[in-house]
Amino acid sequence: MKVYSGNEIRNVALAGHNDTGKTTLVSQLLFNSGGVTRLGRIEDGTTVTDFDPDEIERKHSISAAIAFAEWKDTKINLLDTPGFGIFLMETRTSMRVADAAAIVVSAVTGVEVTTEKVWKFADEFNLPRLVIANKMDRERASFSRTLDALQKKFGKNVVPIQIPMGEEKDFSGIIDLISMKAYRYPADTSGKVEIADIPAEYKDEAAQWREKLIEKVAEGDDKLMEKFFDQGGLSQEDLVDGLRREVLHHQIYPMLLTSASHNVGGHAVLDAFVSLLPAADEVKTIEGKDKKGEAITFDRRAEAFPGALVFKTFSDPFSGRVSLFRVFSGTLKSDATYWNASRDHEERVGKLQLLQGKQQSPVSELKAGDIGAVAKLKDVHTGDTLSARDHVITFPFVTYPEPAISFALEAKARGDEDKLGTAIARIVEEDPTIKFGRDEQTKELLISGQGQLHVEIVVSKLKKKYGVDVILHPPKVPYRETITRASDAHGRHKKQSGGHGQFADCKITMEPLPRGADFEFVDEIFGGAIPRQYIPAVEKGIQEARVKGYLAGFPVVDFRVRLKDGQYHDVDSSEMAFKIAGSLAFQQGMEQGKPTLLEPIMHVDITAPGEYIGALTGDLTSRRGKMEGVDAEADGDSQTLKARVPLAEMLTYGSTLRSITQGRGTFHMEYSHYEEVPRNLQEKIIAESKKAKEAAQAAHH
Repeated sequence: MKVYSGNEIRNVALAGHNDTGKTTLVSQLLFNSGGVTRLGRIEDGTTVTDFDPDEIERKHSISAAIAFAEWKDTKINLLDTPGFGIFLMETRTSMRVADAAAIVVSAVTGVEVTTEKVWKFADEFNLPRLVIANKMDRERASFSRTLDALQKKFGKNVVPIQIPMGEEKDFSGIIDLISMKAYRYPADTSGKVEIADIPAEYKDEAAQWREKLIEKVAEGDDKLMEKFFDQGGLSQEDLVDGLRREVLHHQIYPMLLTSASHNVGGHAVLDAFVSLLPAADEVKTIEGKDKKGEAITFDRRAEAFPGALVFKTFSDPFSGRVSLFRVFSGTLKSDATYWNASRDHEERVGKLQLLQGKQQSPVSELKAGDIGAVAKLKDVHTGDTLSARDHVITFPFVTYPEPAISFALEAKARGDEDKLGTAIARIVEEDPTIKFGRDEQTKELLISGQGQLHVEIVVSKLKKKYGVDVILHPPKVPYRETITRASDAHGRHKKQSGGHGQFADCKITMEPLPRGADFEFVDEIFGGAIPRQYIPAVEKGIQEARVKGYLAGFPVVDFRVRLKDGQYHDVDSSEMAFKIAGSLAFQQGMEQGKPTLLEPIMHVDITAPGEYIGALTGDLTSRRGKMEGVDAEADGDSQTLKARVPLAEMLTYGSTLRSITQGRGTFHMEYSHYEEVPRNLQEKIIAESKKAKEAAQAAHH
């Protein structure tokens, strides 16, 4: 396999809404370039870049995958990304290592929710892009309607460089407005293209569209504008050079047309990737951080020191953990030692691989600009940078969004707890948007993700890949209990049986404290009413009792205990007796202190297009939310609604938000404070807790 240099490499992320045919398009491009011998999905449901069992079953991409096409002495690395909202982090991390984006839309449905989101990602990473309208052969497909929708959403810079020959089932080829040639395809999907002169019936239309294209290209450059006025047009060379420059400067987003499943238009897409999109070394300088964390900008030409960013990890049944990386500077070699600059340790790197989906082929080295993989690294995670030890550099990566939904998780089989921990750790390595941990307060194992489907896919992976069956429950809300008024209480423990008895007596005052104060214990014993050595036992008895709760089994917080008085017996008193007396006094103090339940209130930020803010506000109000204001976002279209809402009302909010905003909204929440639960709800929570306790006792017996 030839080792390519940066100027011969194109790194293109294919992104768009789900079901626009990105994965089929990648298969088409690989087939047309001779990279694979079959088109589209194979009998077992796999394509080159959808090889995970869940992807095969669901027939759509869940994670990003990479493949490459060799075309006209150029290596095109194709990053095939998922289009479902909950997996868009995979798309964003892929765009971080790409140099350009191909935004794929369906010619039937046009601009959709994810189209807007991935366009914003491309803006975030400053990527030149082109648009591919796929599915031109489908019923109700329309070139003009799709172009209108694109220009309405993204401006007049979306400019066709092709027009279709036929539409819907008659779509048989394209007319290239740059070469002014017709690309005609046979109906047999063999991809054999016949390049010929433009048929008479399309000549006028093609001339008009070409005129618009030339005007748009000339607009962006004063010299070309002069030529355009002097000559009444542009030469072929000026047109191609000018178009390429405008694409690189985000002044033009060329629009191309395909039917990936019928293999129409693939050759022209490969041509456009090579001639219009930037080479991997086009931007000569790159930003990173040095050893001290200071920002540096350096030249990324081949003789520079090596630096590679790991942007994805997946586990393969045969080679174990596989790390995908992009070489940003220098050359990375097989069987060499590098420095993990993100974690400060040496890392032995084995055989470098090129990936064609999951097929790995070994390569001796990879130069700056290329993308490859390596298996079985000891301690390298997604987002880490590998560099030379004497030239430490780290490249910025993306930050992951907070999870939108959590579930409590338990293994079906008792002995599977350890297996579960190991399996989840592997899954989190592959997908850092999944969070896993034990809730200190409720003692439940919690798994959190970007949506219910996201978590369900993890559950399916646990079973298929790691043989662990689990049950999901909604997580428990960590309620608290407290008192609302001061009370005096008395705890006396007296037991007489043969030999030594047990005796302890204590008097306490319990007082409410402000929210968040937790617990205070004040020793006010005077004159030895309780000996020094027994006082910690009284506190311990109260501490143990408060954790178990009084009303509904939730920990009691925000109160102070003053130990005022007591009695002891020289022979019968002990630490154990005073511990019991302390817990009895606590029970009485709770009973008289007008106990109440507290619930966690979350600070919630919801970002969505302005048109949905009214409906969202209404929904949050029905969830006992208190609105705190609305801020406009920088993109001018979205607004962020701020509110405080009880956690109990937000456990399944993700799916509601999706349906209200048609998938356009996102939300983030974090803990704010505790507040009293309304009385009518308290009774329900206490009754449920009592029922659960009785059920647990019955099961135990």
